[in-house]
Amino acid sequence: MPDTRPLTIALSKGRILEQTLPLLEAAGLTPYEDVQKTRKLMVDGDVDGRAVRFLIIRAADVCTYVEQGAADIGVAGRDSLLEYQPHVFEPLDLGIGRCRLCVCGPKELVEAGPPERGSRIRVATKYDHLAADYFLSQGVQAEIIHLYGSMELAPLVGMAERIVDLVETGSTLRANGLVEELTLCDISSRLIVNPASFATRKAQIQPIIEKLRSAVEVRDKG
Repeated sequence: MPDTRPLTIALSKGRILEQTLPLLEAAGLTPYEDVQKTRKLMVDGDVDGRAVRFLIIRAADVCTYVEQGAADIGVAGRDSLLEYQPHVFEPLDLGIGRCRLCVCGPKELVEAGPPERGSRIRVATKYDHLAADYFLSQGVQAEIIHLYGSMELAPLVGMAERIVDLVETGSTLRANGLVEELTLCDISSRLIVNPASFATRKAQIQPIIEKLRSAVEVRDKG
């Protein structure tokens, strides 16, 4: 029997949501309420006359909702995909939320050179696995201090020698006396799909993927 549940789409809160909405509109995905202003976490909508619902959740949780099947589709940053390695399809780079995942530190420490092989340092980050894997590859033992935000504060109070965090313009780093040491990878937001949903609801999901792909191409050409 066909799945008659509304197609569920998980969207990241914050600035990524603002950049996502024009692409959704171009693909015919219409929320019935202003998802940037409502306090609801689940908003009804439609696509081509068929019911959909939008989950407005923390960016770090989108991968989990899609992987667990609570959402069929989601918009997630490449940083979350690399950190959590969820079992999801990743059919499209939406080209939004562009930034860099960087190792950063106090200017004087960075100018003195990278940590020596065999040394031990403290690293503040919310990307525990990515940070630990990078420093391990450099022969450096990293004590990971997990923070959810305000990474730049950790070196200022002597809690860490380095941070691993997203950098867009670098203005917050500079304001706090920090500089980029190196870029681990470039980041943008991707469309992700639950594999089981794609298998059972391909007739609904594939047209949405193609409409979003066209919307991205039109935006990039313009």
